[in-house]
Amino acid sequence: MLGLRSIRYSLANLAMFKVQLRALLRAAVDGNVRIMFPLLMSLMEFRQAKMTLHDAMEDLEEQGIAYRRDLPIGMMLETPAAAIQVEEFCREVDFISIGTNDLLQYLIAVDRGNEEVSRFYDHSHPALLRVLRDVVEVCTRTDVDCCLCGEMAGKPLYTLFLLGIGLRSLSMAPANIPEIKKLIRSTSLADAERVAAKALSFETERQVSNYLRQETRKVLPEDPF
Repeated sequence: MLGLRSIRYSLANLAMFKVQLRALLRAAVDGNVRIMFPLLMSLMEFRQAKMTLHDAMEDLEEQGIAYRRDLPIGMMLETPAAAIQVEEFCREVDFISIGTNDLLQYLIAVDRGNEEVSRFYDHSHPALLRVLRDVVEVCTRTDVDCCLCGEMAGKPLYTLFLLGIGLRSLSMAPANIPEIKKLIRSTSLADAERVAAKALSFETERQVSNYLRQETRKVLPEDPF
């Protein structure tokens, strides 16, 4: 999980990367396409990826192939380094999607695929909650669209918290949508903000999860969480 993957692999294999980017640029002529670079750890990586995108545009221009130039360009925020530098990233990206699966495992140094330590992989970790709050605050202040994806987005246990810190876009598996939608429609932003503020005051994962479960059951008492 700390090796040559994601944007690192793409930047190490530019010929392959440019083929993918050209395909996206061409497809965008006929559809609503956005490009998101994943697993960024520095602004330099983002700028290199964007430069490669411009190279792909020049290739298509020279070949007389139709493409869309004004694509929104964003990032998947998955590393603690990117979270810490989110303000700088917000000056250069059109949107941010927070990838909670990788962000959590890098924050707490736990490989979620390793059975010996996977029990420590818990979205209720106070460090993750505080990082999410900080990232969303910066995105809101700088008017950069912010979405959250990963397992956390599809778990009703965290919906009130995510709403309460200001998230308005959640990406999840289709099967999770009805329950999350029902929960959102059954609460208010004021209550969600209250829940988020209280959840952020706890020191341990167990305190956070117990509190969120208690508050979620107040909204949907018939559903198990």
